[in-house]
Amino acid sequence: MQGLDRLAGWLHRIEDAVLASLLASMILLAALQIVLRNLFDSGLVWIDPLLKIMVLWLGLLGALAATREDRHITVDLLSRTLPPLLYRMAYTGTRLFAAAICGLIAWHSGRFVAMEFDTGITAFDGLPLWLAESIMPLSFALIAVRFALHALRGAPPRADGDHT
Repeated sequence: MQGLDRLAGWLHRIEDAVLASLLASMILLAALQIVLRNLFDSGLVWIDPLLKIMVLWLGLLGALAATREDRHITVDLLSRTLPPLLYRMAYTGTRLFAAAICGLIAWHSGRFVAMEFDTGITAFDGLPLWLAESIMPLSFALIAVRFALHALRGAPPRADGDHT
């Protein structure tokens, strides 16, 4: 078990480093484009489409990181008022439902990326569009796995201190 925890820790650090690098790169590229446009009345044509792709990647990798810690956006209407058993059941049920939905999105986005692969369309400068979009099935599949793992682990103690 300690080996798995160590591996997970490394994967989390890599995930965080990729996110930080992606965000820093986006900031630098956007600033460069602004400087080029405002001071030199020019710009690099590939920066704008690349930034759009990077936003997609950052958003989905950020969702993956949020799900890792079970800190994603949730709609919490009843968990504070439910009895402990119902709270645990609701937690597990919502995580399993989210895993199923994310798995479905992963499947269909994978089909979409496969269709893009067949078309041979490029995003910019020869980069295949399917490669830019490949983050969709990958991230949703990993998010589905993380939701399923949260469901298997069970509900954490509630914020109100109820540890039952």
